[in-house]
Amino acid sequence: MENKGGGSRTAVTVPSLGVVGMLRWAWTQLTSMRTALMLLLLLAVAAVPGSIFPQRVQDAFQVETWIEDNPGIGPVLDALQFFDVYSSVWFSAIYLLLFISLIGCIIPRARKHFQQMTSPPPRTPRRLGRLPEHGVLELEDPEHGGPTPEAALDDAANVLKKRRYRVDVRQAEEDARGRKVPASVGAEKGYLKEIGNLVFHISLVGVLIFVALGSMFSYRGQKILMEDEAFVNSLVAYDNFFPGAYFSED
Repeated sequence: MENKGGGSRTAVTVPSLGVVGMLRWAWTQLTSMRTALMLLLLLAVAAVPGSIFPQRVQDAFQVETWIEDNPGIGPVLDALQFFDVYSSVWFSAIYLLLFISLIGCIIPRARKHFQQMTSPPPRTPRRLGRLPEHGVLELEDPEHGGPTPEAALDDAANVLKKRRYRVDVRQAEEDARGRKVPASVGAEKGYLKEIGNLVFHISLVGVLIFVALGSMFSYRGQKILMEDEAFVNSLVAYDNFFPGAYFSED
């Protein structure tokens, strides 16, 4: 391959991802926060037809009446499960993808956050002047009434602890190159923000789980009663009965 200057240029060959690479890419896209937000919004949009059209699980007679009154579009909407929105294939697919996306997003973030909370704060830099925000406070020598280095470190650690920092006091030592590393105090905070995010996402997963369990093990029944008519709570006594997937009479 030649360019305009007369030289040659080798074409770049992009390696193929393969099946495993495509699966990893798909999993990364599915478990991203952006995908989870899009699925959550899509789930809200998909639930809109359930409030517009009558649902068979609530009033089967009204659904049949609506289809008879609209013979053109009624059967089409029925085939697309617009009268059974919350048990439809497309609504369940969005629901399941959102559940998987949240689980895949929570587990790595929770693991990483746990590692950060259990690891000590970062070591104090050797050259504080390179930091964008730094300050210097000079203390008197112990001979002139000032605190000892150990006392100064303890005082600094106590002040930081009162401000709810995670504190790690490091004693003077030598590094791998034999250089002396002075004693220092490391402190950091700000983990409650990430904990709040994790609690929110875990709560959302809990809502999805219990909604799914409620739809699988619950049932809905309808019965039109006349005045002074007796009713026995049995399957044959209902006019319409909609059991969950795992509902049992026992």
